[in-house]
Amino acid sequence: MEFNRRRLISAAGGTLLLSLAPWQIASGAKLVNVRMWPAEEYTRVTIETDEPLKFKHFFVRSASPLRLVIDIEGLALTERVKRLIADVKPDDPYISAMRIGQFKPGVVRLVMDLKADVKPEVFLLKPFANYQYRLVFDIYPVHPKDEIGAILAGSQEGNLLTDSLSSSNSEDPLADVLAGLANPNAPKTRPALSASKGKDDKAAKKPSAKDTQTPAKSAPAKKTQSEDQIIIVVDPGHGGEDPGAIGRRKTQEKVVVLQIARRLAKLISAEPGMKAVLTRNSDHFVSLGGRVAIARRVKAHLLVSIHADAWVKSNVRGSSVFALSQKGATSAAARWLAKNQNESDLIGGVNISTVNKQVASVLVDMTSSWTIGYSLGLGTAVLQELRAINKLHKTAVEQAGFAVLKGQGIPSILVETAFISNPSEEQLLKNANHQQKLARAILTGIKKQLAADTTLTRQG
Repeated sequence: MEFNRRRLISAAGGTLLLSLAPWQIASGAKLVNVRMWPAEEYTRVTIETDEPLKFKHFFVRSASPLRLVIDIEGLALTERVKRLIADVKPDDPYISAMRIGQFKPGVVRLVMDLKADVKPEVFLLKPFANYQYRLVFDIYPVHPKDEIGAILAGSQEGNLLTDSLSSSNSEDPLADVLAGLANPNAPKTRPALSASKGKDDKAAKKPSAKDTQTPAKSAPAKKTQSEDQIIIVVDPGHGGEDPGAIGRRKTQEKVVVLQIARRLAKLISAEPGMKAVLTRNSDHFVSLGGRVAIARRVKAHLLVSIHADAWVKSNVRGSSVFALSQKGATSAAARWLAKNQNESDLIGGVNISTVNKQVASVLVDMTSSWTIGYSLGLGTAVLQELRAINKLHKTAVEQAGFAVLKGQGIPSILVETAFISNPSEEQLLKNANHQQKLARAILTGIKKQLAADTTLTRQG
């Protein structure tokens, strides 16, 4: 037997030359799977094992290309491990190649060749749901390509709440925009109503004649196009490691809701005075805090979260709409659904070391009776439109403590388009024509609510 030998482990775009001896091959945790989720916002690589792993990581900046090195203790190096690690998708925006080899007894070294400078998050997740221990590598770009990427990378994390609260001089910016949209000839501004609890909650101070006079020499203020737009955040649920509900024919909720959300966003942005922003436009995981942060950062006026429900009985069917509740769920089913949706972070995987900062910054329940009231009106309008294309599971908007509906301080609804666990509805959810009908129904409901309620008077 040759006790000193050299082995070459190659992977797409790179090689790693290692010196190995037979007794140096590690034995320890067994690999369950390796998964990769490339996206423009960030790339996630997950190594799932049956036991927890110890690790450390560092950059080799003197190398060309730039390399990220992760030393992993307790992972048994096998041919399957090497094969899965080497299987890098060629269209990944940040990683050109990955390779793994035995670095020293008990330590396996993983090397990533990078296409750009990145700031990685490497963390371990405990077993949850169908997953065992997961070692997660989130590869964020140092220079995100857009604002959404910057939010997810956490570069604005510390200022999310402060910036959002100070972004508008009006206490009701949505009402200002809606007043102008409903009546193009109406003044673009109106007296702000107090949103705080007190004597003046239910009435606004009327402007005096002097206040309404325009000085002769003052030029009319110019508004940008974005200030006249209603910004609607469309939030496709789940994504990446979190598939959501899975139908009998293996249809994944995260796939169909993204398709519906894209259609809805396209319809919204085609409307005069409206603009849609997607919380994700590819198959990657976005935390609940990240979704809320996006809505606040883009100064959204409305948020619509798109989902596809599931139940243990396959004959249950129909569409539903949910709003946030301050007093608890309106039914046991609503409570169960909210619990499942709120566990998305545990399934998709959030770095525990940063989640406290994110929660402190953005998952602050700033809802009011006005916000919830408008959300209920919006949900009712959407529900009435969904009735024309699908059976309703519940004929009224239900309420529960959905985390994704908290923190924006804006009207928000969660639309359960259908039961993906129902074979016939699962088939419909995959149908492009039905997806378009769902998107159109949601938009029509939004427009009807905007037309019906243009004053948006806050209740104290």
